[in-house]
Amino acid sequence: MARYLATIATHHHAEEVFAYLSDFSTTAHWDPGVVDAERVDGGPLGEGSQFRLRAAFFGREVPLTYRIVGYDPPRSVTLRGENATVVSLDRITVSPLGDGAQVTYDADLSLKGALKVADPLLAVLFRRVGDRALAGLRRTLAGELHAADRV
Repeated sequence: MARYLATIATHHHAEEVFAYLSDFSTTAHWDPGVVDAERVDGGPLGEGSQFRLRAAFFGREVPLTYRIVGYDPPRSVTLRGENATVVSLDRITVSPLGDGAQVTYDADLSLKGALKVADPLLAVLFRRVGDRALAGLRRTLAGELHAADRV
């Protein structure tokens, strides 16, 4: 299993940041590794909401379906992503910090089946992917969050 854990601060209020990040379709805006992302169900956002993403991973586009498995607004959202070869568990925690907020992104990625033997290599690769995503998230949270930013 590979793990990526990072914390960043932003000038945005916790409620605004939570609303933006818990709508996982926004990953296409802030994560350079995500080619596109969309919400695939209707109704209010919450536990059970689903998102379809296509991620660029070493020259290939890899589809992932994410589902919200834990939802505690405006504090935390947990998403489980899966495809034929990997399972990802992403936990985003948002807490007030002065006039802004602190965001903690904690992700676990594991390979399925016989591919599990490559988990040590996955950890190295996941660090690189995570660092690029974190840089994109940091840039986005330094600017303004608008509904138009949502893909």
